Amino acid sequence: MEITASMVKELRESTGAGMMDCKKALTEANGDMDAAVDILRTKGLADLAKKAGRATNEGLIGGLVSTDAATASILEVNCETDFVARNANFKELVDELAQQVLASAPADVEALLAQPFVLRPELTVEQRLGEAVGKLGENMGIARFKRYELSTAAGCMAVYIHGIGNIGVLVEVSAGTAEAAQSEVVRGFAKDVAMQIAAAAPISVRREEVPADVVEHELAIYRSQAGETGKPEAIQQKIAEGRLDKFFKEFCLMEQDFVKNPDITVKQHAEQAAKEAGAPVDVVRFERLVLGETNPEPKSSCCC
Repeated sequence: MEITASMVKELRESTGAGMMDCKKALTEANGDMDAAVDILRTKGLADLAKKAGRATNEGLIGGLVSTDAATASILEVNCETDFVARNANFKELVDELAQQVLASAPADVEALLAQPFVLRPELTVEQRLGEAVGKLGENMGIARFKRYELSTAAGCMAVYIHGIGNIGVLVEVSAGTAEAAQSEVVRGFAKDVAMQIAAAAPISVRREEVPADVVEHELAIYRSQAGETGKPEAIQQKIAEGRLDKFFKEFCLMEQDFVKNPDITVKQHAEQAAKEAGAPVDVVRFERLVLGETNPEPKSSCCC
């Protein structure tokens, strides 16, 4: 039987499932609308549609590092309630999705949802989400993800998930040699840095990487504050520059006090690690995700 566009539209409107999923269901059901609905329900996509639109303000951040520490992933998955976020099945789903991102390198959330699910290739990632929605009874969505591959000849990745999954950090560290990159010293340093980023919330690795508009904005504020002192203009400029320097030390990772030993900076910790590893050690880049910071409009939901 020919599956027409109007049939697909009707099924989509009645279930809320994706267009391609509706077409596949109708083809499988040989055009029988009720049977197609049952197929979608069996796959979890109809349940998914029923839950769509409900607020997803809870959830978890998860992540995964490959065994060779050359690639890593981190993502935020949302649900409706804290109760479900603490559910073992939801945690398992987040872990599976972190593995999916690590293995399949999707371009964006939309591409991720359309991929074959690596653990069960007969399903798409969206269908796996549909199963979870049907089982746990809440709307869910993949808000965002990041995936890193080594950008240097030698280095390693680290992922740190803080507490119960409210903050997650992904960091890349470079090392002078492949041997050093695989050492406990460098991997330990990478983990320390990830914890530092979670706790101290830097905005860049180095002050040179702070966006120019941010620097100018801060400097304008400090100049205005200095102007209220009534001191000579040259003194005001020095005051403003001094406060900007303090800003850099507070928000640039390598200049921050190391949280595990405030007597040294993160840069000095890197220098100590380099001596122990026998090779240069540095921080290349990082991502810091905080649960819910993209709400109230999440970047994606798991429905079409």
